Amino acid sequence: MDKAREEVLRLYGNRLRTRVCGICVMDDRLLMVRHRGIGVTDTFWCPPGGGIQFAETAHTALEREFLEETGLHIKAGSLLFVNEFMHPPLHAMELFFTTQIVGGEVKVGIDPEMSEHNQIITEVQLMSMEQIKAYPADEVHRMFQYCETLDDVFLLNGYLHT
Repeated sequence: MDKAREEVLRLYGNRLRTRVCGICVMDDRLLMVRHRGIGVTDTFWCPPGGGIQFAETAHTALEREFLEETGLHIKAGSLLFVNEFMHPPLHAMELFFTTQIVGGEVKVGIDPEMSEHNQIITEVQLMSMEQIKAYPADEVHRMFQYCETLDDVFLLNGYLHT
């Protein structure tokens, strides 16, 4: 097992986390972050987001996570849906929100919880739904199983059942 995967499991494994994730659309493409150390192929694409810290609101956490991961300053918007991410030993309740960009430029950011040598964010990219769907299902967030178009993302609501 590589060092990044070991660190992911040490930091996030065998406990329930509450995460926030943001849906950010620019030029009919969705902002996506590629992670290593997650999944069987070591590639996992998902919208930007991360864990809520103690005494931090969901909106504040999302705004912080976006800046850390993508270099963008955003304003968190409405709650769209909830997803239960369960890939033992990883388990998280994910709250997905709309976002509005208010500044910054897209860049590959960091995960400050990870050590400098084991950073898991490898790429930040605006992707069309066709690009997202071209990846194997286990390399993209499962929310895309419910979507054929970018507009479908905004129709997701409630709890996404497995």
